[in-house]
Amino acid sequence: MALQLQGETRALNSTATQPAVRLSGVRRHYGDVRAVDGVDLEIAPGEFFTMLGPSGSGKTTTLRLIAGFEQPDEGRIELDGKDLTRVPPYLRDVNTVFQDYALFPHMTVAENVEYGLRVKGVPRRVRRSKVEEALKMVRLPGLGSRRPVQLSGGQRQRVALARALVNSPAVLLLDEPLGALDLKLRQEMQIELKRIQREMSDVGMTFIYVTHDQEEALTMSDRLAVFNDGRIEQVGTPAEVYEHPATEFVAGFVGVSNVLERDGRRFTVRPEKIRVNDENGPGERGRIRDVVYVGMVTRYIVELDSGGELVVVRQNLETSSQEALEARGKRVRLEWRPEHTYEIKEGNES
Repeated sequence: MALQLQGETRALNSTATQPAVRLSGVRRHYGDVRAVDGVDLEIAPGEFFTMLGPSGSGKTTTLRLIAGFEQPDEGRIELDGKDLTRVPPYLRDVNTVFQDYALFPHMTVAENVEYGLRVKGVPRRVRRSKVEEALKMVRLPGLGSRRPVQLSGGQRQRVALARALVNSPAVLLLDEPLGALDLKLRQEMQIELKRIQREMSDVGMTFIYVTHDQEEALTMSDRLAVFNDGRIEQVGTPAEVYEHPATEFVAGFVGVSNVLERDGRRFTVRPEKIRVNDENGPGERGRIRDVVYVGMVTRYIVELDSGGELVVVRQNLETSSQEALEARGKRVRLEWRPEHTYEIKEGNES
């Protein structure tokens, strides 16, 4: 209840239209390397916002700038309308969850979670209450007496999350926190993180998440920004970015996309939007060059007679692996609806 009460107080004191985080013309260079190159961004209170991009795209550096671990060479960083560009990390109302968890091995789970409160001088009785609440929120009640070495990877990640949540920050920064987990556990934690975020968004806490995993970004985000070479290529909801990529980079990075050029026009069409017809049916002629069977779906790589190559995905509703693989070399026609194509630019022109 203490976490919730503090969040409600923050929400009442913040104007409804004020961004939780605003970056204006932010740049960070390391010699000749432009790690962050003129980023403008606004993130709303209570939003789950993801910064997505490949290694070296500038997403983690941007997160560190928001946290205060790095100082920008140019630009302005605001939290809840206040200029914190030159304010040190410990004076910002943010907490960070790191990929390596950064738990103290000599402390118990409860001692790890309460560490920030103890540094702030919060009384012991209040600390204990907040720690119990935080551990319940991440579904680790009763494990306060254990040490990190006695926990699984997923449990340690939850402890790191509880340690950040217990301080009730206005902004929670998550730096690829699920990267060290196996696939199944990572998918489970995605659901848990989104559940926690929904609970905390009601009291104004904003989540900013960094990842290079497109599935994570599409699964959890309210909105996302796609980074490339220190700049933002596109900002939008997962559906907007996936269905209507603004640039060729976004089309290729977020999911699998086909880029074709016809009559001087470049457009993208997603593999699942393409229908495979037999050779006498409607659509563009081609030959299935390769087949990749991946369980639930099969990917077909089709060489078009008119030039170019398309990837097509079909669900294996009644198709066996042998039937799918036997399609290699088959002549087909590919068809898609005009509304499933989207014209793209070559790059970010902003």
